[in-house]
Formats: sequence, structure tokens, C-alpha cells
Amino acid sequence: MELPDEKVQQLAGHLFRHEAGKMAAVLTRLLGFQNIELAEDIVQDALLKALNTWKYQGIPDNPSAWLYRTAKNKAIDLLRKQQVLKKIEGELVRELKSEWTLAPTVQQLFLENEIEDSQLRMIFACCHPAIPYESQIALTLKTLCGLSVNEIARGFLTTEETISKRLYRAKEKIRSEKIELEAPSEGMLSTRLDAVLHTLYLLFNEGYNSSHAEMLLRQDLCADAIRLCMLLTQQPKTNLPKVNALLALMCFQASRLDARQADDGSIILLKNQNRTLWNQELIARGQSYLNSAASGEELTDYHLEAAIAACHALAPTFEQTDWPQILNLYQLLSTIKPGPIVDLNKAIVTGYMQSPQRGIDELNKINGLENHYLYHTALGDFYLQAEDKQRATLCYQLALPLTTSNQEKQLIEQKMRLCEIS
Repeated sequence: MELPDEKVQQLAGHLFRHEAGKMAAVLTRLLGFQNIELAEDIVQDALLKALNTWKYQGIPDNPSAWLYRTAKNKAIDLLRKQQVLKKIEGELVRELKSEWTLAPTVQQLFLENEIEDSQLRMIFACCHPAIPYESQIALTLKTLCGLSVNEIARGFLTTEETISKRLYRAKEKIRSEKIELEAPSEGMLSTRLDAVLHTLYLLFNEGYNSSHAEMLLRQDLCADAIRLCMLLTQQPKTNLPKVNALLALMCFQASRLDARQADDGSIILLKNQNRTLWNQELIARGQSYLNSAASGEELTDYHLEAAIAACHALAPTFEQTDWPQILNLYQLLSTIKPGPIVDLNKAIVTGYMQSPQRGIDELNKINGLENHYLYHTALGDFYLQAEDKQRATLCYQLALPLTTSNQEKQLIEQKMRLCEIS
């Protein structure tokens, strides 16, 4: 019986988002960092074979295992071709060039613990200092995390064209300088670790507030970011305070995921969320990681953002939130990580603490967010609270075309209707 295209495509797409990065990491370790595009091709081929096969033969009992087995067999077939073997360099070359050891070596690398190790190696390899910093992060998000160019562009507040150019430059650098897929020496660890953490931060943010038109939340991306960050805390050389701080931030934010959307998919704002739905286990883990982050003297933006998230997570009600403490943390954050998004959050907190007019005054001082929907929405909210419905409407009208999210559009339109009530 032929299965509906939509059902097969949904499952294949879900698996691709979850497994593509893991498969690409293993395959790149097999084929060498210079052959990263060949690894991506094998992953794509496995997905296409799944789409074509499952439609007619049915979905296998373990679709994920089927996808891995297909990619593994494709890799073995390619490695048996001399023209491919000639292009391979690195630690596994001897095993891969012997017919006796080729298949067992490939099989070994597809074991679960080896997949995790390959992922970490891949992240650090993508963050090689020879590659420009922002290109490192774009390459990791695209290759290992499976984000689209559009999703990466949104995280960087830039255009798709810019991200495409960064990806091209990164791959050219890998080819021209023959960069190897290897873990950095201890002396280079801190340099690469910052880019790794930035990558995981952006990955989590894309899951927490997705740029996908139909999906406000992508919990799979949040889970991936948390899992990869946990892997870092399990390695002695990377179990550092800033890593624990980032993991604490993710846990606090993820604790609210189940309360952020209604059954119909609409957005539930923080002040209206059912706090009994917040995941107390994640909040407790967040506190534990934040305590671990307190060792040492380094204070990073992850420490401060985690502390802010903790204030929200631990508040019994929206009204009982420690707004003065949050404002102090944002003021400190603006000295470490200056930028318009921090200023936006600081202005919103000021408005909550003092008055809508004070929030408006602070928002009007910010430059650089003219094309950001949250800026205009925040202004509209304060104008609405100040009972200036005409200006509130104008702000919401500016915000509406600046977001691609259907849920965000729905929320803004709902606020515009409040302005129509006499």
C-alpha cells in the first residue's frame, strides 16, 4: 500500500532535523574535513532514499536506525572507490584503505558513544581559528545542527546572502588550508570554546523562538543544544564555569516551554502562563548548574542571562518577579554585551517597574531595531497601557510585517483589536 506523501515527508523531515547533524559529524570524521560536502551529500541521499522507499514499502519499525544504516552503507560503498580513498587524509586513513578493516571501522564510528564524540570533534573543528569567527558559527549551525540559511540569518540579525557568503568562505578555507577534523590542543581550547558556546546559544534560541512560519517552538533544537552543552560539562577540559552558566540558562528557559503555547498553538505571554506547568526538574537543574558556574572569577554574559532567567523561573507570580534585580542584571549585561537587544529588554523592565511612559522614553532612545518586530510591539504595548490607542495601533502596524511567525502575527493582530475597543 502506498503511504501518503505528507506522512512520509513529515517523518523524514523530523528525523532529518534530529539526526542529520549526528550523521554528518560521523561521516566527516570518516571522509575528512576537506570532504565535508561529500558527507552532506550522503546524508541527503539517505533522506531521499527514505522518502522514496518508505512511501511504497512502509515506514520501518526503527526509522532512525534505518536512516543510519543507509548512510553507513553508502559511506562504505564510496570508500571502496579508489578516487574517493585518494582524497582522504587523517587518523583513520590506514583502516579505511584496507578491505579487512574498512567496514568494522565505519561500524565502530556509528556506535552511540562514538557519534557523540564525533559531534564534539566536529563542533570544535568548525570553530577552527583559521576560519573567520562568524563563519565558524554559521558552518556549525548549518552542517552539524541542520539549520537553514534563513534561520541562521535570523540569529545573526543579518541577510541570507551574507550567511551564504560566510558558509562559502568557510568551506573554501577548509579546502585551501587542509584543515583537519581534530580536537584542539589545551592551549587553543579557550579560543574555540567561545565560538562553540555561541553556536549552542544561537541553536537554543532558534528552538525557543523559531523563525519557521508555522512553528513558534522547536523543542527538538532546544533539546539538541542542551544535550551538546551537557556533553561539554562531561569533559574535564570543557567543564568550565561559563559552560555551566550557559547550560543553566538553557534549563531555566526550557522549563517554560510547555506553558508558552495554548492548545490551539497561540502564544501565551509570560504574565499569563500557568506556572504549575513549568518543569520544576529543569528549574532545579538550572539552579545546580548556576551554582557550579559561580566558581572562579570570570563573569560572562551567560552568567548574567542565566541569573535573569532564574529570577523569572523562581518568581511565584508575574507581579512578584524581582524586577529591580533583573534591571540591575541587565545594566551589568549591557557593559559586557552591549547591543540594542539588551537595551530593548532593559527598557521593557524599566517600563514594568516605573511607568508605561518611562518604558516609551527608554525605547525611543534605542537605535538599530527599526526592522525588529519586538521593538515596535513593545512600544505598542506601552502606548496601549498608557491608553494612547492610536499610537499603539501604529506601532503594531509597523511590527506586523516584520515577523514571519504566524503565531506572532496572530498575537499582534489580537493586540490591535484591543485598540479598537472604545
